[in-house]
Amino acid sequence: MNVVALVLQAGLRDLSRNRWIVAYALCFLAIAEGLFWFGGTGPQVLLSLLNLVLLVVPLVSLVFGTVHVYASREFVELLLAQPVPRRQLFAGLYLGLALPLAGAFVLGAGIPFVAHARDGATVGGVAALLCAGVGLSLAFSAIATWIALYTDDRLKGVGLALGAWLATTVVYDGLVLGASAAFGDYPLERPLLALMLTNPVDVARVLVITQLDVSALMGYTGALFQHTFGTPVGTGIAAAALLAWCVIPLGLAGHRFLRRDF
Repeated sequence: MNVVALVLQAGLRDLSRNRWIVAYALCFLAIAEGLFWFGGTGPQVLLSLLNLVLLVVPLVSLVFGTVHVYASREFVELLLAQPVPRRQLFAGLYLGLALPLAGAFVLGAGIPFVAHARDGATVGGVAALLCAGVGLSLAFSAIATWIALYTDDRLKGVGLALGAWLATTVVYDGLVLGASAAFGDYPLERPLLALMLTNPVDVARVLVITQLDVSALMGYTGALFQHTFGTPVGTGIAAAALLAWCVIPLGLAGHRFLRRDF
């Protein structure tokens, strides 16, 4: 068995028995089912669940991912004492973290929509929500891995993870509102579109909202994005940007792992 499969199997076996992963999936399952139970239609449930996804998925991926990488250090050091390729070891370590988180989200959020398929949720909207959640799980798991490899101080690593979450979910929105208010007399279309691409949470929001007829809830950057690119092209650009947010942090984490002296 190659190193990737070995480490991935160990990670999946470990996390599949983790009560927090099970609780994570059950949380989305219970909330989505509760929204349907209390009379929500498919589009209403999608929008309500989207707000939860944009806050909870990055937070869980960052904090849980950082702690998991720290906890796996002894296992990694044990394997590095053997003649194993570091690239395969890193791939197994990342996939063993990101895939259970993404899978738990898909199961927890997807099952209620399958059970209530007749309640009006479009296939495109549900697929966009699940893809956005998976993309955020992969992206923030990569960021968490890079943070944990960047510093040996676990407390500092968790603090950096929480700081990254606050920056992408709270501070970013304040910057956009402040910039649009302070420089409203200037053409801000291109700068704000560029700013949107620097935040995976906003990219995921736009990816889902463009599949729904709720332009009033898009926010400034979302409405500007749809006006500039249109729904089909905009969806492709948003998906490509979210993919870049998965690849770039993963590349930085991999570069750090290959050069790190354990």
